[in-house]
Amino acid sequence: MVNGTQDKYLVAVIGAGPAGIFAARQLASEGAHVVLFNRDIKPGGLAEYGIYPAKHKMKEGLRKQFRRVLEAPNVEYYGNITIGRKGDLSLKELRMMGFQAILVTVGAQGTKWLGLPGEDLAGVYHAKDIVYHYNKLPPFSQKKFSIGKRVALIGVGNVMIDIARWLIREVKVDQVIAVARRGPAEVKFTKKEMQSVARNLDLESLDDEISRVAPVMESIGQDVEAAKGFILAGLGKAQEPVSDTRFSFEFLASPSRIVGSEQGEVRGLEVEDTTLVPKNGDTKAQRLGTKRVLSFDTVIFCIGDRVDENFGLPVRWNEFVKNPQPSFPVDGASYEAFDPEVERPVDKVFVAGWSREASSGLVGVARKDGEFGAQAVLQFLETQPPKENLSLDLAATRSQLNQLHKHLVTKEEWQKLEMIEKTEAERLGLEEYKFASNDEMMAEIEKATPQPAD
Repeated sequence: MVNGTQDKYLVAVIGAGPAGIFAARQLASEGAHVVLFNRDIKPGGLAEYGIYPAKHKMKEGLRKQFRRVLEAPNVEYYGNITIGRKGDLSLKELRMMGFQAILVTVGAQGTKWLGLPGEDLAGVYHAKDIVYHYNKLPPFSQKKFSIGKRVALIGVGNVMIDIARWLIREVKVDQVIAVARRGPAEVKFTKKEMQSVARNLDLESLDDEISRVAPVMESIGQDVEAAKGFILAGLGKAQEPVSDTRFSFEFLASPSRIVGSEQGEVRGLEVEDTTLVPKNGDTKAQRLGTKRVLSFDTVIFCIGDRVDENFGLPVRWNEFVKNPQPSFPVDGASYEAFDPEVERPVDKVFVAGWSREASSGLVGVARKDGEFGAQAVLQFLETQPPKENLSLDLAATRSQLNQLHKHLVTKEEWQKLEMIEKTEAERLGLEEYKFASNDEMMAEIEKATPQPAD
């Protein structure tokens, strides 16, 4: 226990990313015994498998915080378990296991697509799958990606920059073009992120593109030079280039179709020209009806995520449905799962982090929302009678988990795996080492675990 008092409640948290881990910390500090379930063997979520691999200092700083949270005796950890309709345990089954509340922080595990003709062609990918691949998350770590020489990235946020960085600095393709339906003033990446690829900017192409879209920007009062200056702001402290890849932008272009060859491979991206119109203090891209085809051999969607519809909660507009009139609001927001068919909350189930709201890509945002979700759960628990014999309920829960006949990774086993990977990194002279498959990780865990005597 971390607060020196007797635990009164038994709570399940599903998902061990930043939202789930920091929610677990808050719940544990307020009298709850937390059982943390995680799909992956290792905890961390985005912090482990979503942040660009080269950001070692940031990732290690987060891991230290996670270790401290998981060291609490009233936080249990079970990795390598999938919760959902097609998982090891359904949400319905979990709700029957004696937990007084369940907080869902599984993130947005699904991928968002535009539904364009040609999305099934060879050479079309989603950014999330590639991010998981280069961060060595099984099974994505073992998936093969056929990347061509001329790559279209659909979207202009920080995820696009991460994918561009991988293509430019690791794969070293010939050309990367970010395609956006709006203009230069609406890019969503940061100056700091741009520093990783700024030296590969095709400056002549950027000048031409800014000149092309300038009349549209000026017609709605946008500052053309300020927008251009922001894109170039990363040059001052930019990383030295390691490839000849040309990086450029195609603005005011809304993807409408992916063009393929007779062999089913990407050959181009058809886009529809757009213009900008003011809307509620912002801008909206308005299609013009004219279309053109840009030549590409790979298309990667960098447009955000959606929740998993097979998880077991009602979904609407890519998110789990929340109670529109919450009984336990936090900062004006609802964290209560809701079933619109029967028009009532899903009993004892709450959502937080990117399970509650579409991802922004920022760890701090996920952490804060996880803590707010924990506050909502704590409000609810105050209306419930405390557990009379928590140890008996915990024993029953562990017994039911043992009946799954699957090796669920405990906190102690994860700690051993972490030390094994650290030792291997030191042996190889690397900043970091990760086993690329679940089988490898489980084998190392079993080797490090004393076997019972015959």
